[in-house]
Amino acid sequence: MSSPFSLEDKRALVTGASRGIGQGIAVALAEAGADVVCASTRRAGTDETAEAVRQRGRRAWQLEADLSDREAAAALAEAAEAEAGPIDILVNNAGTIRRHPAVDFPMADWEFVLRTNLDATFVLCQAVGRGMVERGRGKIVNVASLLSFQGGVTVPAYTASKHAVAGLTKALANEWAPSGVTVNAIAPGYIATDNTQALQDNEARSRQILERIPAGRWGDPADLGGAAVFLASPASDYVNGHVLVVDGGWMAR
Repeated sequence: MSSPFSLEDKRALVTGASRGIGQGIAVALAEAGADVVCASTRRAGTDETAEAVRQRGRRAWQLEADLSDREAAAALAEAAEAEAGPIDILVNNAGTIRRHPAVDFPMADWEFVLRTNLDATFVLCQAVGRGMVERGRGKIVNVASLLSFQGGVTVPAYTASKHAVAGLTKALANEWAPSGVTVNAIAPGYIATDNTQALQDNEARSRQILERIPAGRWGDPADLGGAAVFLASPASDYVNGHVLVVDGGWMAR
């Protein structure tokens, strides 16, 4: 009897797969049996991730796309299915952040963050989800944030985008559940990645963060792997529209 967590012979598309959370999720999916389309802004940026997938005996494809461009996001979905075949699992992980006081926040940065974090997520959900709905099965995992629940400081565009990703996840779950497609999200806590480097480098802020995390440490990208596999596998077939927090206990404080 196969494990309910098995992803054997499933095909996944993971955006932002070059490093950090995306890389950790791509490798975890491969370890569970999935073949993975690794997407990033530069094809060569996914070399390490693709090699890690292949080392686990799974197939890997590498694609590039500027996800701040809606047409490029749609083209990525088309290219992924042309290369790998129908996508069974979509992980919308790619994201960006810009930090400025709200009174001085440049509109160009606002638009860039919203296009990358929100528009691309919807475009990919729509493009890949259409086929999932037609086939009567599929798993979509969006990457939200603790700032899907909180406000943060000097990151109004990022916060707005991640609140919206959580809402979009629930809206699509409502529509697509009858067609056998689940749409859920992971909300990572403070994970040691490029996006949080400024916080890690700020000694006072980093100390404040660690003091609130019951686990007493920054998260590692690999900490997201189990949650991603769960939400991508048959084990979560009755989980829909949920935002799963993986934060070392931050939200419990």
